[in-house]
Amino acid sequence: MPLLVRFLGTAASRPTVERGVASLAIVREGQTLLFDCGEGTQRQMMRYGVSFAFEDLFFTHTHSDHILGITGLIRTLALQGRTDRLRLWAPRGAGKMLRQCISLGGERTTFPVDITELEAGATLARGDYRIETFAVEHGPSTSLGYALVEEERKGRFNPDLARELGIPEGPLWGRIHRGENITLDDGRVIEPSVLVGERRRGRRIVLTGDTRPCPATVEAARDADLLIHEATFADEEAARAVETGHSTAREAAEVAKAAGARRLALTHISARYSLNARDLEREARQVFADTMVVKDGTEIELGLTEEPAATTDAATS
Repeated sequence: MPLLVRFLGTAASRPTVERGVASLAIVREGQTLLFDCGEGTQRQMMRYGVSFAFEDLFFTHTHSDHILGITGLIRTLALQGRTDRLRLWAPRGAGKMLRQCISLGGERTTFPVDITELEAGATLARGDYRIETFAVEHGPSTSLGYALVEEERKGRFNPDLARELGIPEGPLWGRIHRGENITLDDGRVIEPSVLVGERRRGRRIVLTGDTRPCPATVEAARDADLLIHEATFADEEAARAVETGHSTAREAAEVAKAAGARRLALTHISARYSLNARDLEREARQVFADTMVVKDGTEIELGLTEEPAATTDAATS
């Protein structure tokens, strides 16, 4: 059950020869979720093997380098004969601009497109995972970050011990794995803790979109398996980062360190570092070792973890 992140566009503000503008896909158990849709996203999806059979597209904000690709993507989906609904999710106030992008050119859309505006703090439940939103700081624009959070998994069942205890394979195994006590024919009561290990934590991926370092990102990225943070500038342009509502690579690393994240992926790279981002990576790794500057086509795979889920006390301490 791998969880894949494919980076489709990793440039800041404008495309370069090496990098397209903002977009990435998360693929979970065959389901694709798209985040941001800069110009040329549809081509990047074809180039890097991301399916057009997706249902959800999330926007962090409505600056042009994050939304202009929606016009071409919708046209391509229509020409391919799509009839399934497409759901667009975006910050409060984004609906009007997205509708303008969709209607640009006047071609007929062959499928329904739903637009839902989200407030920071909203949660979208999706069975065994959820999408959480949080407010980021990108100047005057209303901007959101997103976290994909899997629910805890059951502890691992011990079939060998179950056989040793004389518990017949079948429904009783299922009941005890679901947390029920069972009573055997000889009167013995077997509690789940005898055969089932601790619950295992789910994976967490957090992506910021464009932002200054902010406490909301630190909170959202607590214990995250992967934090995807913008890193538009190096230290030499720290003042420019403040002026434009962006982050330096070092600042992104400080966020990852404060959050206790496991890995950090840096994206949204200024054109001045498009060909060579070694300075960004070096400055970030001085703060947070497990950092990489991603490029278009980078894929990060997160496997399931056997780590126990945090206890209530630990999670709130």
